[in-house]
Amino acid sequence: MRVRLVVAFVVVALISAVTATALAYRDARTAVLQRTQQAAVHDLRDQVTAVAADFEIPPDQRSLSRFTAQVADGLVSDSRVVVARYQDLVAVSDSRTDPDARISPELRTAVHIGEEARFQRVMWRGEPYLVVGMPVRYADGDRETSGLEVYALTDLRAERDDIAALLDSAREGTVPVVVLAAALALLAAGTVLRPVRKLGRATRELAAGDLGSRVAATGHDELAELARTFNETADALQASDAELREQEAKARRFVADVSHELRTPLSAMTMVATVLEEDADQLPPDAAHAARTVGAETARLARLVDDLMEISRFDAKAVRLNAAETDLADTVRASLALRGWTDRVETRLAEGVRAVVDRRRIDVIVANLVGNALRHGAPPVTVTLGTAPAADGSGTEWVTLAVADHGPGLPPGARERVFDRFYKADAARTRGAADDSGQGSGLGTAIALENARLHGGTIEVADPTDLADGNDGDGKGGERAAHEPRGGAVFTLRLPLRRTGEDTE
Repeated sequence: MRVRLVVAFVVVALISAVTATALAYRDARTAVLQRTQQAAVHDLRDQVTAVAADFEIPPDQRSLSRFTAQVADGLVSDSRVVVARYQDLVAVSDSRTDPDARISPELRTAVHIGEEARFQRVMWRGEPYLVVGMPVRYADGDRETSGLEVYALTDLRAERDDIAALLDSAREGTVPVVVLAAALALLAAGTVLRPVRKLGRATRELAAGDLGSRVAATGHDELAELARTFNETADALQASDAELREQEAKARRFVADVSHELRTPLSAMTMVATVLEEDADQLPPDAAHAARTVGAETARLARLVDDLMEISRFDAKAVRLNAAETDLADTVRASLALRGWTDRVETRLAEGVRAVVDRRRIDVIVANLVGNALRHGAPPVTVTLGTAPAADGSGTEWVTLAVADHGPGLPPGARERVFDRFYKADAARTRGAADDSGQGSGLGTAIALENARLHGGTIEVADPTDLADGNDGDGKGGERAAHEPRGGAVFTLRLPLRRTGEDTE
């Protein structure tokens, strides 16, 4: 904008200077020429009147030459040449002048048939001249001409040089005008753009999260009004943000309090449900079915409460890692065995992959990812453990744990929301009939992602199973993946490979 303002100022100043120069040149040229023309006409008329009083008509060549010389001697300017004509006689005050060279036929005709003095500007040999002609009349006023015509040739080079000097002066004056306009434009641009820059900086700070950013509004112009509007908007945004944060904090406290309060009655309900399930075979069929349903729903409610409490701890920043160097392959096998999934999941685990992690939280991640694959996908479900270099080329190694299924996959648009809390994509991913754990709460992937981030890692989701580019630990994963049917979803846990003695913060 600064450049545009300076250019606009300079262009306006340049146009103004050029226009003023052109108008001044035109007016000065007209004034100089009119003054010269009027002076030449009056001078010639006065001198002819004075000399013609004693001039006899008809003249001879000698008397006509004498008349011409007398008129030329009496003219104010010495640079004028006088030409007199009477019928076929022609006399010139300067013998070196061709009388027909600078007097045009048009002017001669106008003087011959006219009653007043006539003038014409002509160019001769590249130089400007003024030619004034007038007829000589009888003094008795009979309106009859004497037949004598007098012409005065005036050199206009001096006037031309004066006008050219004036034009040069005007042109030279244009340069400082343009420079001054540029300086004023820079000053004006700085004055105008300084509030704009401050407003832009405050807007960037506001966009970056600094809701306390404000702009000093001084004056009563449009920029000051804009600054006040920005401040009012920032005040409203800060108030809304504070209100939302307060409401969010209340909601989190409510969830945490409700989850905590539910644990005690849930413990009692779980014990009763367990007893009922153990004795279900001794009950009538309807009562046995009810007992098993109560037990399953109570277990599901207990898991939901546990998940809510875990999410509450993440929100309260109260989660800490209990990290130790761990064999990840053993951790994955133990997690699958604990839940009875060993026979239902195909594993490709690289041996000897050890990292400093919280074993319990890795177990939570594996349980959630594999549980989702069993619940919503289709067999075979594959768990692949390996290592891979960092994508940024830094040379850092990462642990990769991929959980793949061969179900219908994620529906369009679900990939961006699959880690949102309480989000369920069951419209496309079927509920596994072999899994009796029931419908999930929609918190499993969110908890898994939070645990991955706590380790400095992440979880990525992709479409068709294709582990050919990964490291499955036995060097054969790519060959096998190339022959597997495509489909399903792949959730990949990526953790930085940290060992004992390395920075684990």
